[in-house]
Amino acid sequence: MPGRALAQNGSGRLSAPLAKGPPLSDVTIRPLRPEDMPEWRRLWSGYLDFYESAVAPEVFETTFARLLHGGDPDMGCRLALIGGRPAGLVHFIFHRHCWKPEGVCYLQDLFVEPQLRGRGIGQALMRAVYAVADARDVPTVYWTTAADNAAARALYDRIGRLTPFIKYERGPR
Repeated sequence: MPGRALAQNGSGRLSAPLAKGPPLSDVTIRPLRPEDMPEWRRLWSGYLDFYESAVAPEVFETTFARLLHGGDPDMGCRLALIGGRPAGLVHFIFHRHCWKPEGVCYLQDLFVEPQLRGRGIGQALMRAVYAVADARDVPTVYWTTAADNAAARALYDRIGRLTPFIKYERGPR
């Protein structure tokens, strides 16, 4: 996130401070469209940069195709637009679950442009995922975040419930 005033958090990762201001009333949330590729790529790159991650160019192409309507029926994306311009995104994935016959929805990526954070866009994107999950009769929506991502956790503490689980991944092979 070059060129922005950034604060260093406890892990050494840089995070943008929350913007101040009233909630935005002119936010439109809609599904991803084929013509959104450049703006979607810009937003998802911002998300990946925040987490100091990168993906190969072919991952951008594959992921975009999967997220479009008609791509992968268990994956989706919603964009938040302000004045017609994409300002945030959310990716979500439906999957089966051994304990729940209806399955669950994993909210994988949520990103709002740093200068617009704290104004209701992230919450609107999350509620859009809830609406898709409700339409599919899937009551469980879950997500993860970095323990030190205080700005995101402030939103999540208002809109969700913190669980006691800790995430692990497969180690090196």
